[in-house]
Amino acid sequence: MEIATQLFVSETTVKTHVGKILAKLHLRDRVQAVVFAYENGIVTPR
Repeated sequence: MEIATQLFVSETTVKTHVGKILAKLHLRDRVQAVVFAYENGIVTPR
């Protein structure tokens, strides 16, 4: 997994953090997280 490699952590650690973020934001999957990020100005289209 690219994220784990770039952050020098295990894939399990990344999955744990992603799961916690999704739970705190009441999102069901990564797709909803991407939509949330765009709608809240966290990321912008190129």
